[in-house]
Amino acid sequence: MPETPESIDLLIEAGHVVPIEPHGVVLEQHAVAVHDGAIVAVLPIAQARARFRAAETVSRPDAALIPGLVNAHTHNPMTLLRGVADDLPLKMWLQEHIWPVEGAVIGPDFVADGVTLAIAEMLRGGTTCVNENYFFPDVQAATYKRHGFRARVGLPVIDFPTAWAKSDDEYFDRAGEVHDQWRGDTLIDTAFAPHAPYTVNDANFERIRMLADQLDLPVHLHLHETAQEVEQSLKDHGQRPIARLDRLGLFNDRLIAVHMTQLTEAEIHLCRERGVSVVHCPESNLKLASGFCPACALERAGVNLAVGTDGCASNNDLDMFGETRTAAILAKAVAQDAAAFDAATALRAATLGGAKAIGFDDRIGSIEPGKAADLVLVDLSPLETQPLHHVHSQLVYATGRHQVSDVWIAGRARLRDRVLVDLDPAALVANARQWRDRIAALGR
Repeated sequence: MPETPESIDLLIEAGHVVPIEPHGVVLEQHAVAVHDGAIVAVLPIAQARARFRAAETVSRPDAALIPGLVNAHTHNPMTLLRGVADDLPLKMWLQEHIWPVEGAVIGPDFVADGVTLAIAEMLRGGTTCVNENYFFPDVQAATYKRHGFRARVGLPVIDFPTAWAKSDDEYFDRAGEVHDQWRGDTLIDTAFAPHAPYTVNDANFERIRMLADQLDLPVHLHLHETAQEVEQSLKDHGQRPIARLDRLGLFNDRLIAVHMTQLTEAEIHLCRERGVSVVHCPESNLKLASGFCPACALERAGVNLAVGTDGCASNNDLDMFGETRTAAILAKAVAQDAAAFDAATALRAATLGGAKAIGFDDRIGSIEPGKAADLVLVDLSPLETQPLHHVHSQLVYATGRHQVSDVWIAGRARLRDRVLVDLDPAALVANARQWRDRIAALGR
C-alpha cells in the first residue's frame, strides 16, 4: 500500500531554491513544504508532490526562492521624510533639518503611518524582517504586529528630551514597559537602541549594559559613523568610541554596531574577538559622505556582517536588493580586490547575517526545516536577468526589487503575484501626500 500523503498548508515549487545554508548552494527544481508557519522539508519537486498534499501549491519554474531579506538597520517612520533634506553632511542634515522637522511632527500617528508605508515598500522588495530604531516603539511594535511583519524594535535612549520621553528615567521606564508588553511574541522582539556615543552619556550606557544583561537583549547603536564622531570622542573622552564602549562593558556579542566606517585593523579584530555584529549601510554612508565600512576586511576577519538601508531620509529607499548590490561592489573597491565580498557572501549578509546580528538566526535567515517560513520568490525570467548562468550573481548584481513576485512571513502570504495582501497602495499614497503637505507647511 502506498503511504498516505502528509497534509500541509503550502508547497512552494521553484526552479531554484537558494537556502543560504549551506553556503553558496543552489538547489535546482526543488520545493519547500510549509505547515503551521514553519518549514517542514526542502526536497526535489517530484518527491515533494509524492510526499505531501498541500492546501495550496505555488509553482514558479522561472523563479528563485530565497529567505526573506533582513533589513538590519532602519528608521522606518522616517519614510515620511523621504527627500526632506538631501545633499547635506550628517551633522548639518541631522541637527539643522531632521531633528527640527521631527520635533514639529513626531507622534504616534506619524510613527504608525510611516511604518505602514515602509512595510508596503519592504514587502514589495522582498524584505520580511527589520531591525528598527526610532521613537514610540510601542506604536511601531503594534503596527508591525498588525501587518504580520517581523521586527526587532529598538527602545530609544538619548540624552535630551523628545516627544517619547523627557528624562533619563522616563526613557528607561518606558523601555521596560514596551519590552514587557512584547515579551515572548512570535513576531516582535525588542532591543536597547541608544542613539550614538555622542548623544548618550557614560551613566546611561552603564545602565543599558546592566539591563541588557538582565533581560538578554541586544544593543543597537550607530557607531564610528564619521571621522568627526571619532575626533570628538578623543576630545571629550580621551578615547575612540569603540575603546570607550569596551571600557563600559558594551563592546560584546550583544552589540549591533551600525555604519562602522572608521576602523583600525586592531578594532576590526576586536570586533571578531568580542563577537560584535556589524551592519553595513553603504548607500546612506555614501550619500552623507560619512566614509566606507571595510566590509571585506571585517568579513575576512570572521566578523558577522549584515546589511541595512538606514532610513528613507538618508538613503532614500528601503531597497535591500539595491543595497546588497552596492555593498558587494563597494566592498571590492574599498578592498581593491575584485574577488572580495562575492555574490554568495553578500546575499548571506542580507539574510542570515542580518538574522544573526539581531538574534533571530534560530528562526529565520535560511531555508531549513524547523525555521519560520519567511520566504520570497524572485522572478528571474525577465530579459534584464537573462541569460541565467549563476543564480547568486544574478540575484545580487542584476535583479531589481520589482522582480519579487510572492512573499510569506511565518507561512502567511503578504504579497501574491506582486499584489499586497491587506494593504491598499492607493490609500498609502494618499496618506503619504497629506504628510508631505503638513511637513511642507513648516517652511523647511
